[in-house]
Amino acid sequence: MRKNFLNFIFFGITITILITTLKVLNWLPTVFHEGAMRKYDNIEEVRVKLRIKEVYIPSYFPQSIKWPPSDIFAQAKPFTAIVMEFKNAAKGDTTLIISQVTAGSNFIYDRKIKMLQTRERINYPLKGRNASLEVGVCVNDEPCSRISWDEGEYRINAVMKSTPIDLLKIAESMLH
Repeated sequence: MRKNFLNFIFFGITITILITTLKVLNWLPTVFHEGAMRKYDNIEEVRVKLRIKEVYIPSYFPQSIKWPPSDIFAQAKPFTAIVMEFKNAAKGDTTLIISQVTAGSNFIYDRKIKMLQTRERINYPLKGRNASLEVGVCVNDEPCSRISWDEGEYRINAVMKSTPIDLLKIAESMLH
């Protein structure tokens, strides 16, 4: 009985040490690479920790999209990048991704929504800005749309699993 109890204690200590070691190993890269891409809990945390003054957030969302963002990733080095993922309220899958990156960088975040085929690409006047609007097809032949434009020192990209109507309203609501 005593031997089983000691084995149980030893097992508990081993698991605790393992969990602590994994947490430290997960934490170390953020110490050495401060400003590198990582996940954040909310937009205010991104603003404060990375000292980013302007984060472009839509004020309009169709009812099909859940607020707040389901995931937020950001970095300050080697260039500024913020990625916000939004889920479909009914299905629960990622349906909208908005990224804000330093203009001139070639960063494109298309892990969860990837346009497989572009059917039409046009220059679109977006409240006095020159935007590029693409309409195409994503996985499972779902319609998807992407719009990109320069806003000050940033390049804004928004891609959504839908026709461009809602995406254009979202994009317009981001402009000041």
